[in-house]
Amino acid sequence: MASDSSTELIRRTIDSPIGPLVLVASPTGLRAVDFGDDGRRAAVPIGDSPVLAETVRQLAEYFDGTRRDFDLPLEPEGTAFQRSVWTVLDTIPYGETISYGEQARRLGDAKKARAVGGANGRNPLPIVVPCHRVIGTSGALTGFGGGLPIKEQLLRHEREVMSCVSR
Repeated sequence: MASDSSTELIRRTIDSPIGPLVLVASPTGLRAVDFGDDGRRAAVPIGDSPVLAETVRQLAEYFDGTRRDFDLPLEPEGTAFQRSVWTVLDTIPYGETISYGEQARRLGDAKKARAVGGANGRNPLPIVVPCHRVIGTSGALTGFGGGLPIKEQLLRHEREVMSCVSR
């Protein structure tokens, strides 16, 4: 009988420049990056795996400014629409931002900006799937699961890395 991969999930908490991150993985892919340890993953056993070890390595490189794109096996859980929205996030270049309306246009329907925002808010893999790169049409920071101060920190970090590269 095949085992349910959700029972094989493990988690690891790491420190980062934006605070603790809780990483959750199956044996074959990263499932979640949570901001802080609020206890909602308490039922997931603590452990380590090749997927988690590689995630830790790549996040360290991201925060060190030496990694711009992640190359990890990802297993985000969501609806087909949510997954299509998250796929667009991966096309936003490091250090750049787009609006929710632009993200909706890239999906083929500019009228779905609000739905896109909702799907971004359910992104289980922030930072790795960069929903922090989506901002309001006016340029204002809006909506982010980790809070707007963390969104600002991530965007500032990417801008600073890019300004060092362009010098």
